[in-house]
Amino acid sequence: MIKHFIGGRWELGGGRSLPVYDPASGEVIDEVPLASAEVTSRAIDAAARVLPSWSSVPVMERTQLMFRFKALLEENFEDLAGIVTRHHGKTLEESRGEVRRGIEVVDFACSAPTLAQGRTLRQVSGGVDQEYHRFPLGVVAGITPFNFPVMIPLWMFPLAIVLGNTFVLKPSEKTPLGAVRLAELFADAGFPDGVFNVVNGTAEAVTELCTHPLISAVSFVGSEPVAQYVYGEAARHGKRVQAAGGAKNHLVVMPDADLSLVVPAVLNSAFGNAGERCLAGSVVVGVDNVYPTLVEAISTATKRLVVGPGNEPQSDVGPLVRDDHRQRVIEFVERGEAEGARLVVDGREEIARPGFFLGPTILEGVSSHMVIGREEIFGPVLSVAKAETLREAIDQLNEVSFGNMAVVFTSSGRTAREFRETAQAGMVGVNVGVAQPLAFFPFSGWRSSFYGDLHLHGTDGVDFYTRKKVIVSRW
Repeated sequence: MIKHFIGGRWELGGGRSLPVYDPASGEVIDEVPLASAEVTSRAIDAAARVLPSWSSVPVMERTQLMFRFKALLEENFEDLAGIVTRHHGKTLEESRGEVRRGIEVVDFACSAPTLAQGRTLRQVSGGVDQEYHRFPLGVVAGITPFNFPVMIPLWMFPLAIVLGNTFVLKPSEKTPLGAVRLAELFADAGFPDGVFNVVNGTAEAVTELCTHPLISAVSFVGSEPVAQYVYGEAARHGKRVQAAGGAKNHLVVMPDADLSLVVPAVLNSAFGNAGERCLAGSVVVGVDNVYPTLVEAISTATKRLVVGPGNEPQSDVGPLVRDDHRQRVIEFVERGEAEGARLVVDGREEIARPGFFLGPTILEGVSSHMVIGREEIFGPVLSVAKAETLREAIDQLNEVSFGNMAVVFTSSGRTAREFRETAQAGMVGVNVGVAQPLAFFPFSGWRSSFYGDLHLHGTDGVDFYTRKKVIVSRW
């Protein structure tokens, strides 16, 4: 049985539990306890007790501890990747990429002596100087999704903690093993008890984190409806909130694009991580006469992808996280056919094997008026749409309520610039399939893909986890 990590101690906490599965086999590999409001509150209290002493630790000492944590992450790199594959299902290569992107944020957090600096200006008026300093917020919470059980927690707690805050993490109950291992390594690095706490759970734990008076801020990544709930509930209780939600990302392919670059980029974007990521390219738009060639090229390449367990080197696409999630994705495919889309590649032939597999699936003739063209599917399903012009393609993606990522493939700088200026998305790619920012830039979703003002990691993360105190002095 997995345990909660509260005040430096591992405990069960009692109450109900849920099974944790190996998605490649469908077998139960562990049980995760569901924290009650009382258990969650005790974790918050533990973080609050150590806050005064931890926030007073010199920033250089906090940074040295973060360097130790980073070294332990590197030493346990393959172990962490294996844990991700075991209970999420993605391929080992994808798991290694996840862990590496998480460690990059820890690298960024190790720049705290620079990141935490304020500003000064002498002689703002006669004999008067002015300055500001950054102060930690207090106890902050992180609520993370199932699809990146190591990377997304690392987007949050290292930066928050190195800036002097204490932290309570609630990982997804579907993939809790990554958070457990991170907590073990964090404790091994020598951080004081209570600085970092982990509670497992579902809605009751989430509500407690959003409403508890000792929580100063909440960071969230997950589905759009829950992001909206967390943002509204936490803000209503006076907390600072960053809530990243869903996506429906469009990849626009112009007639002058290099298809030898486009096809592998689209396949990786659409079917990497079995489509279970908020930067998945879920709609590819062929502009003008490139459309039939694009459909044929992508379909042919997709049929060569190998579906299988993530720990097998030949596998290109792993399973989905749960059977009920797979069924929901299949229902989208069936809805797409009913709405008039043509099934070009049918991945449902993989569902007969053990585990929660669904092969890469392609539907063409999709429009933004169809459910599959506007709602997030979160699975290995690619919709192909047509546009006569660049303007029409941009209008298609802007009609959708989400605004996480938009990509254009082109050889024209003029086209790339117009796309950059008019696509209503917070992360724009030019000739790349996944426009994921590195740790020192913000993960910048727009519209219903994000609720809040300051985004995850980068300098936005520094601003989110600190507050400024301005001093005006005359001597």
